[in-house]
Amino acid sequence: MNQPAQALLAQMPQLQPGHVWLAGAGPGDPGLLTLHALSGLQQADAIVHDALVDPRILGLGNPDAERIFAGKRGGKPSMEQADITATLVVLARAGRRVLRLKGGDPYVFGRGGEEVLVLAEQGIPFRVIPGITAGIGGLAAALIPATLRGVNQAVVFATGHGAEDGEHIAGSVDWQGLARLGQPIVIYMAITHVAAITRELLAGGLAANTPAAVIQSASTPKQRVLVSTLAALPADFAASGLGTPALIVVGGIVTMRERLLQLLPELAEAAVWRAP
Repeated sequence: MNQPAQALLAQMPQLQPGHVWLAGAGPGDPGLLTLHALSGLQQADAIVHDALVDPRILGLGNPDAERIFAGKRGGKPSMEQADITATLVVLARAGRRVLRLKGGDPYVFGRGGEEVLVLAEQGIPFRVIPGITAGIGGLAAALIPATLRGVNQAVVFATGHGAEDGEHIAGSVDWQGLARLGQPIVIYMAITHVAAITRELLAGGLAANTPAAVIQSASTPKQRVLVSTLAALPADFAASGLGTPALIVVGGIVTMRERLLQLLPELAEAAVWRAP
């Protein structure tokens, strides 16, 4: 690292004993970390991290720091949210320098808001360090722009977590209402309920041939991309062998990927950002 870079890191805010930083680790590629997040990793003596944080990112942390796994993966035993926040409080009150490291951005479907509320209620000083959310960084890694002039004037982020694959979808998301907006929809944590969500979007008026894609392990060497249509997506996904973590994108912005690959086929490989 050259001297200007070292000097810049040295000027970053100090993680004080008894303080908690909530930092976003981005969608996977270590190169997408912010300098503030890197500084927090190097200063912390306790790192409480999610399942989606790449091991290479954890490897950038203080080698003497305690690493505490607090991953929450659907369908698998995981730490309860109340236990995670309690752990942060206990560590801070013990005078530890605590980094709460989350995949993506702490405030985008990351429960960061819940955690800072508890910290504030308990009088624990905290700082929130934004990260690149998968809905932006993951799309870019798959050659899909979040916005494209002439195609969309807005983009919707939604979560499929908590949906039920039955006649109706439970929860607060009005999928038919989102469909009527006519804007691209980026859906986090939706793979388990892709069939139900697809039905609702079609019922809301989206055309069966609306472009759609699934991006697995975005921005990592394991990245795989499936391009389909809204109506065919459930069957195509089931046949693809793709798994989680994955992001679903529905809308005209998906067509940019195929247009770019027609012009530059080598981008299919280059689109996966590989960190050394």
